[in-house]
Amino acid sequence: MKTNRNLFLAVLAAVLTACGGPRPASTVGTTPEVERRVDQLLAKMTLAEKIGQMNQISAGGDPANYAEAVRGGQVGSILNEVDPVRLNEFQRIAVEESRLGIPLLVGRDVIHGFHTVFPIPLGLAATFDPALVEEGARIAALEATAQGIRWTFSPMLDIARDPRWGRMAEGSGEDTWLDARMGEAMVRGYQGTQWDTTSMAACIKHFVGYGAAEGGRDYNSTFLTERQLRNIYLPPFEAAVKAGALTLMTSFNDNDGVPSTGNRFVVKDILRDEWGFDGLVVTDWNSMGEMISHGFGSDRKEVAQQAIEAGVDMDMMTYGYISHLEELVRSGAVKESAINAAVRNILRIKVMLGLFEHPYVDAAAAGAVQYAPEHLDAARRSAEESAVLLKNDGTLPLDAGRVRTILVTGPMADAPHDQLGTWAFDGQKEHTVTPLAALRERFPGRVVYVPGLVNSRQKRDRFDDVVAAARQADVILAFLGEEAILSGEAHSLADLNLKGSQSELLAALKATGKPVVATVMAGRPLTIERDLPNCGALLYAFHPGTMGGPALANLIFGDVTPSGKTPVTFLRTVGQVPMYYSHNMTGRPYQGEMLLDDIEAEAGQTSLGNTSYYLDYGAYPLFPFGFGLSYTRFTYSDPALDGTTYARDGVIRASCTLSNTGGCEGTEVVQVYVRDLVGSLTRPLKELKHFERVTLQAGESCRLEIEIPVSELAFWGLDGTKKVEPGDFQLWISGDSASGEALSFSVR
Repeated sequence: MKTNRNLFLAVLAAVLTACGGPRPASTVGTTPEVERRVDQLLAKMTLAEKIGQMNQISAGGDPANYAEAVRGGQVGSILNEVDPVRLNEFQRIAVEESRLGIPLLVGRDVIHGFHTVFPIPLGLAATFDPALVEEGARIAALEATAQGIRWTFSPMLDIARDPRWGRMAEGSGEDTWLDARMGEAMVRGYQGTQWDTTSMAACIKHFVGYGAAEGGRDYNSTFLTERQLRNIYLPPFEAAVKAGALTLMTSFNDNDGVPSTGNRFVVKDILRDEWGFDGLVVTDWNSMGEMISHGFGSDRKEVAQQAIEAGVDMDMMTYGYISHLEELVRSGAVKESAINAAVRNILRIKVMLGLFEHPYVDAAAAGAVQYAPEHLDAARRSAEESAVLLKNDGTLPLDAGRVRTILVTGPMADAPHDQLGTWAFDGQKEHTVTPLAALRERFPGRVVYVPGLVNSRQKRDRFDDVVAAARQADVILAFLGEEAILSGEAHSLADLNLKGSQSELLAALKATGKPVVATVMAGRPLTIERDLPNCGALLYAFHPGTMGGPALANLIFGDVTPSGKTPVTFLRTVGQVPMYYSHNMTGRPYQGEMLLDDIEAEAGQTSLGNTSYYLDYGAYPLFPFGFGLSYTRFTYSDPALDGTTYARDGVIRASCTLSNTGGCEGTEVVQVYVRDLVGSLTRPLKELKHFERVTLQAGESCRLEIEIPVSELAFWGLDGTKKVEPGDFQLWISGDSASGEALSFSVR
């Protein structure tokens, strides 16, 4: 459905454009001088040169192989080349040998670090620390731009509620509000606070709904209503647009039958006309061509027309624009004004990034920026904050003075490539510090390493060698999980248990009677319920990146207290998919379980008294969203609001006392959730509206004062408009999405 308001805005924008009226406010921060330079350059361009700017190719290797196309103005952007010498040669051909000297925009998948690799984005989301995430993105930009890369295809803002989908690793999890805050932080980090040679254009992706792929199968269809898009999936993109993101990528999926790259409603009507986005929109790799496979177009010519009419500026690797746009313009099927608008968006980015003034990099100096000590320090801190302590019976932290022999085992103990995680093309295993390496350095002569399994998928019937070593050790550190190749794009899974014989290895270690600490590295929340009884403590580290080893050693031996929180619900079994905390309230909410054993005594089939849950697995997940243990204890007391009734333009001021009642310093992620009890639509059970990290010494307390604008309670309602609806609400201040004392208030 398209609202009357949207139709009015689209008509108004068209009238203003036709009358030569003012452009809408820029979302990317352009200036009159930038626009003047863009207009001057555009006026000199032939139609063929304009279309050339709209063509992006994968151009790794010898620049001579692409020289003719670059020299002829047939390429606007390249990707998949990282060597600064070759990139300088690409730019030399474009700047010095093409007719207009327009530099190339060089792109690369710099997803969670360039050479210094940070935890995967799902792990970064577990930090609930936007400032640290921004720092990591800035470091990625410094390293990548030093080698000539000025455009990254990150952050991924797809809400993901199905861990079978491999690309969950690349985003921030299931929550809209958390995803938006992480997206803003990454945009700020990549692009910097001012435009200079270290600014790397962010590309927010995938627009839109890609994370809701049916069955968790990558590239699959989605079936999201406009209300779902507007209330759940679009807000992170809008937040990133407001944060100044320069570019955006359309997604592979079709939603309700319309592929994103040809979807006028989401790209033109919402992104362009409603939000006023004047940045560059690029297709995903051949997503224009894949509209033919979708059955949405018959050939490249037809899908090229659909994409340009939807508002897509640049074609990544379909060659649809370069092959057919000139013909479409000459025939009158496509207006040259549409080409001009697209090229303006491309040239604007190149001018703002300073590529005309600084097309080259200092190739000799590029290496000095990589793996700088301060970069490695930030990567270590990020890995420490991203690890979530899911179980601890008192085994952790270990006392280094009382542990003489440490058995290190498991397929992830010394797997540098897998530790980096998915989308870490430029991370180098020789610079990656594994847990085994970190522990050996810290405890020379005290570490015994018996891998047990050479990879996560290996199957073994017996573990005699590992068990024998375990009996001689004081403590067992088992590093388990999934290899990097098992998550990421095109790597969906139907079974989320630990692969191979990892669970059997853990059970054999537990049977020795020695303390067992399990650490799981994975690109998604695995179903680890069966493994919890076989360890005294379990850290979930996702894929922690270059400095994962030192970070985990610091956590295990208590130099750092865990503070990570789950950015996604952890399920007991894959059959619970999808299960997420912010689900809508049903007509029969859960009231108590009658499980399979009780069913046998029932006299017959009836729906009376039944509620929403699984007969075999109940109503709850293994761990809720926002959950994470610490080595200390935090208590929440005396929650309060500064009023009982608020105006729709007011501010809710909530407070509570947070106390560290344990024996060591720790950091708690304080979370605020809100529920709208009655709305024009069924509303979620809870929605995250605020979080902050608070560090307290042992025995210390503080009074937290939290402000939430009432406008944060707005949603797109039954009438197709976004507003705060008056009514009654509840608010929780807590350490996760499943706890806390509800406070009541109303909005009038």
